[in-house]
Amino acid sequence: MADLEDVQTVDLMSELLRRLKCAQKPDKRLIFIGPPGSGKGTQSPIVKDEFCLCHLSTGDMLRAAVAAKTPLGVKAKEAMDKGALVSDDLVVGIIDEAMNKPKCQKGFILDGFPRTVTQAEKLDEMLKKRGTGIDKVLNFAIDDSVLEERITGRWIHPSSGRSYHTKFAPPKTPGVDDITGEPLIQRKDDNAEVLRSRLAAFHSQTEPVIDYYGKKSVLTNIHAEKNPQEVTAEVQKALSS
Repeated sequence: MADLEDVQTVDLMSELLRRLKCAQKPDKRLIFIGPPGSGKGTQSPIVKDEFCLCHLSTGDMLRAAVAAKTPLGVKAKEAMDKGALVSDDLVVGIIDEAMNKPKCQKGFILDGFPRTVTQAEKLDEMLKKRGTGIDKVLNFAIDDSVLEERITGRWIHPSSGRSYHTKFAPPKTPGVDDITGEPLIQRKDDNAEVLRSRLAAFHSQTEPVIDYYGKKSVLTNIHAEKNPQEVTAEVQKALSS
């Protein structure tokens, strides 16, 4: 644990002010759904900061649980080592565990989960046991043809998740993160061929999840083909209602 005597006063004050601001924010439990390249990764950090939420990306959480050797992480590693998929129950358990962290006190954004109706049902069961539920599901709706140009020009800052695009949202210096100056990477699967197979999986598995939440009256469709600033305005409007 950090010794507070070693922390700069300005850092303590900014953290205190952040917490005071966050205390006034309403709790929100959100799901962002959309095909790869629909803009979820661009909007998540904005919403996370605005509402003091934690951003739960299931892939990152699984890797963190495995690295930390938590009981669920150990089970997940056993499955991965056998080349098997990590079970839905395990993933929901890891989300459940993450919700106990102080940074998730005001709620969360789930990104990349649930991918199937079964996962959505298991998530609902877990939240019901906690006496809560999903407040809003944002569906980043976009035509497949728009996505190819988006995906192939995308660059990511790995540690923060900030995303850039060579055409639509270029970094100030090519190949370098604006804030840290660290190098950006392009994901191995950010190419047209992989995109087509991921879109096929999205349409067959995840589109039924959109219908599932639509019936629960928590779904809002976002016009994700617009520029990032217009999408941000739509997202904020959806979350203020």
